[in-house]
Amino acid sequence: MAGLSEKALIAGIRARARGRGSSPLRLGIGDDCAIVRPAAGEEIVVTTDFSLEGVHFRREWHSPESVGHKCLARGLSDVAAMGAKPVAAFLSMALPRELVAARRGKAWVERFLDGLLALADRYGVPLAGGDTAQSLGPACFDIVLLGSVKRGHAWLRSGAKAEDGIYVTGALGGAAAELLALERGPQKFSGLRKAADIHPHFFPEPRLTAAAKLARTKLVRAAIDISDGLSTDLAHLCDESGLAAELDAAAIPVHRLALQAGRGAVAGSSLDLALHGGDDYELLFTARAGAPVPRRVAGVPVTRIGRMVARRGRARMTLRDSQENVIALEARGWEHFT
Repeated sequence: MAGLSEKALIAGIRARARGRGSSPLRLGIGDDCAIVRPAAGEEIVVTTDFSLEGVHFRREWHSPESVGHKCLARGLSDVAAMGAKPVAAFLSMALPRELVAARRGKAWVERFLDGLLALADRYGVPLAGGDTAQSLGPACFDIVLLGSVKRGHAWLRSGAKAEDGIYVTGALGGAAAELLALERGPQKFSGLRKAADIHPHFFPEPRLTAAAKLARTKLVRAAIDISDGLSTDLAHLCDESGLAAELDAAAIPVHRLALQAGRGAVAGSSLDLALHGGDDYELLFTARAGAPVPRRVAGVPVTRIGRMVARRGRARMTLRDSQENVIALEARGWEHFT
């Protein structure tokens, strides 16, 4: 069974990465460090994210292309949530031997890179370095993203003010609904190799273009991406800003896949999926009361779902339901070590 040596694997990655993207990257793969030269008046933002086999993906359920796409999308979404633009990506991989072995056609890791680099090409993000190692257990990927933002203009979770409106991009709950469908019938999804908007669990779309246009409006005060679920990520924003949040259930945009799951009694309710499901990679942000926030940005819907208020003994988050009842909203999204 033919396979790739570490040297051949790195050489192949270097050859594929060369000439991709345009950024302040002066030197990429080949030396001990990459060299990045940010533009005058800009700051560098840095984020890192694990993708772990058995936690974030399963080889028997997810195509290598999907795993590669999602690995990069997680980091790009964090950059978008800071109002920054991506500069360079760094990928470290711990791989079982069989993933670098070529059977009939490409090795698993080559297809993984197909998915990652296809998304990188769309956003002009160069793969500038990383590390490789053999794993004696499951596969593990660590993606590091560098981004740049005008000095002092990064969106922070701590920037919200009382009476700010709370907004989200896109629709919520679709990724969680698709995961439920995957658990019931993984064979239905075995052929998914190319990014498609209709598969939000497998191919989430980082909101970089929408973030760039919102940044130009200078309306955003605080932001976070919705990776762990609206309830959990909004709780982070509340804690960092020292405020409480009031949400209107009727205003929350629910993804059509979540609506279908709710109607089919697959999930507790479609609203639960939208509130707690996670993996949506939409932007959650605040803007001052009365700010002219557009209803669509870069073709993506933007919806006002509530407001920030002073804490003053209130529950951290509340939800007004369809009967006008106001109930405390718990953070029930994704959390490790629970």
